[in-house]
Amino acid sequence: MKMNKKPFPIATLCNRREQIDERPDYQRPPAWTRGQKQLLIDSILREYDIPKMYWRALPAGQKFKYEVIDGQQRLRTIWEYKDGGFGLPRDADLINGVAVAGLKYADLPLEIASDFDAYPIDVVIVEHAVQTDEEDEVRDMFLRLQNGTTLKAQEKRNAMPGAMRDFVKELAKHAFFGRCGFSAGRYAFDHVAAQTTLLELAGEPANVKDGDLNKMYRNNKTFDASGGPAKKIRRVYDFLLKAFPAKTPELERYSVITLYCLASLLLDRYVTDGVAEKLRQWFIAFETERRSQDTLPEEQRDIQLIEYRRLTSQSTDSEESVRARLEMMERRFFAAYSEIEPRDQRRDFGYEQRLAIYRRDDGTCQVRLKCTGAKVAWENWHADHKLPHIKGGKTTVANGQVACIACNLSKGGAAPAVAAE
Repeated sequence: MKMNKKPFPIATLCNRREQIDERPDYQRPPAWTRGQKQLLIDSILREYDIPKMYWRALPAGQKFKYEVIDGQQRLRTIWEYKDGGFGLPRDADLINGVAVAGLKYADLPLEIASDFDAYPIDVVIVEHAVQTDEEDEVRDMFLRLQNGTTLKAQEKRNAMPGAMRDFVKELAKHAFFGRCGFSAGRYAFDHVAAQTTLLELAGEPANVKDGDLNKMYRNNKTFDASGGPAKKIRRVYDFLLKAFPAKTPELERYSVITLYCLASLLLDRYVTDGVAEKLRQWFIAFETERRSQDTLPEEQRDIQLIEYRRLTSQSTDSEESVRARLEMMERRFFAAYSEIEPRDQRRDFGYEQRLAIYRRDDGTCQVRLKCTGAKVAWENWHADHKLPHIKGGKTTVANGQVACIACNLSKGGAAPAVAAE
């Protein structure tokens, strides 16, 4: 890597802007406030030093001659001011005895505008004699130069080298994200795509905090974007797109994470013909009911939904929160659509089915052959088929019931049902 520092007048930076790519894919979106922009221009007009920029010289034959490694916000601000996009602060002090408060570039006195155009910006041109690993070196330089700035964690991950970064960036372009109620600003789509990727790779609820995502990026630099896990992740997003074909404001970041886990479970274990539409209907009804809690008197509020709200406002990226939200969604979804069948027509009820059955029956034995409706603990009951499995009874929530162990073992003509785990 070879570096050469050159001073470029602002007039040159503006005249040659078509040769400069100020937003390569590892750069964050524009994030400066108007106040930050005004401060930079004011500093230039007063001939204060500003930090140098770093550009990468691109090989011949490309659309641009240079791409900005560091200095994107400053460069865009200079261009915007030159184009008349904003004026100086209305309380700006005099410059060389001249009032400049509120002035846009076109309104500046000629001598001050000339000084602005002639102001030299120090630009370090980064050149590579060898192209091997150049991309990784540039990304590493970007991260080092941003150290100590207000880059968000996902913006930093977007600049990390490796196949995981490329996979997440591509996944964030999935059409499903266009149906969500939140925007792509500050790489929000990439963040959720990374979190759901981690959850799929974990195979269960897990911490999806920034440290965990960073570790995933570092440990999966050779991630196979055409392998089984990647295909499964895309399949889940395709299913979610089928479930939500139109813009759905209720799809917030935390709910997408939980819905992804539920959809992944459904695709793995259950017959999903017609289930996508059921998922959409149920989710919107669930969100409508949840949001209505604030308007109800306290004694009429659903305690579980109040708890769900807490889980979506505190430590939403923790394993505990993800797991609790998923269990609540599973329980309510399978209770609402109790006829959904396992993919392999198995005899055993799945965990999410047992949970829905247990809550629906309030943990009370429904068989009542040896008891009169005993209350049973979660770890001490059987999930029983109302119509026995050997007689064609399906393993669905609708055909399941809570049975105390004594009652279930006393039933004739059928093997014992599976106890709750």
